[in-house]
Amino acid sequence: MKIIRHKTKVIKIGSVKIGGGNPIAIQSMAKAETADIEKTLEQIEALRASGCEIVRLAVKSNEDASALREITKRAKLPIVADIHFNWRFAVEAVENGVDKIRLNPGNIYKTEEIKRVVDAAKSAHIPIRVGVNSGSLKVQGTGRKAGGTQADKMVKSALDYIKILERLKFRDIVVSLKGSNIFDTIEAYRKISKLCNYPLHLGVTATGVSYSGLVKSSLAIGVLLLEGIGDTIRVSLTDEPTQEIRAAKAILEASGRRSFGHEVISCPTCGRCEVNLVKIVNDLESALSTMNHEPLTRPLKVAVMGCVVNGPGEAKEADIGVAFGKGKAAIFSAGHILGATDENNVVKDLIKNIRKAEHGHKKH
Repeated sequence: MKIIRHKTKVIKIGSVKIGGGNPIAIQSMAKAETADIEKTLEQIEALRASGCEIVRLAVKSNEDASALREITKRAKLPIVADIHFNWRFAVEAVENGVDKIRLNPGNIYKTEEIKRVVDAAKSAHIPIRVGVNSGSLKVQGTGRKAGGTQADKMVKSALDYIKILERLKFRDIVVSLKGSNIFDTIEAYRKISKLCNYPLHLGVTATGVSYSGLVKSSLAIGVLLLEGIGDTIRVSLTDEPTQEIRAAKAILEASGRRSFGHEVISCPTCGRCEVNLVKIVNDLESALSTMNHEPLTRPLKVAVMGCVVNGPGEAKEADIGVAFGKGKAAIFSAGHILGATDENNVVKDLIKNIRKAEHGHKKH
């Protein structure tokens, strides 16, 4: 399946470029109070180590805004200040070194206030995200008189705000339109993608706890990515922030938009499986996550199969694969049997053969 990516303007957020042909960047949000500098920096570092590329911080007080000066000096990721209600916090955030400002059209909408933020952003050469949320739209009422569907209202809110920024001669803009249900979200992004060329930040707001939140986010973000829409994503979960990164990476890999290492496929297990395949796969994933992979022409496909029904066939199709019988297993590489292993040694033997295969796929 060939995905034709929607062409958007390139915007720089600290050291990260989004839009154009740049990789779809992963974002998250620290969940500590920003005024708690050490805890916030600890979360930022954990996010960076997990694969986060841009992090957003809530700025809801003078203490939060002041803390940004120290945080931006020490953080190893681009910092976005999340601003609601008080435009002054945005100006102070810019002065304290942030790399982007997020404004909500639903609660900072007076032209003079927007202008003050724009002037600061211009001086610092940083972008502004027009961050529309379905729960805080300024458009009142329901039905056609209020602007049509919820998606229509979200798009109108974004476009009206963009027009203000453009009248102020500001075009370093990123746009998001996050609904709490996937249908409004998908419809809104589809519509806005045809009406402007600014980079789009994808996400679904208030998705819930990990399991349901991941399903909702995967459906909405996945559909849009497969349609070529989206330049950066944030998976919002009621969970630890690093879980958002894990989910975002899985969505990007499953949609074929990015790769973060070797792909492990495994069977769901059934009554025919006579080994602890769940433990084997978890141990393998853990081992792979700590490996320093050499640059490869492509990631490897590693298959771990629990029985003789589909196991040998799937294993043979993979770059490296293992198919179990009763306690014993055969290791395959591109259809050829490399040798035998067992439940206790399989992870060690797979890693050894993955290392050999990496050498053969190394970039030159």
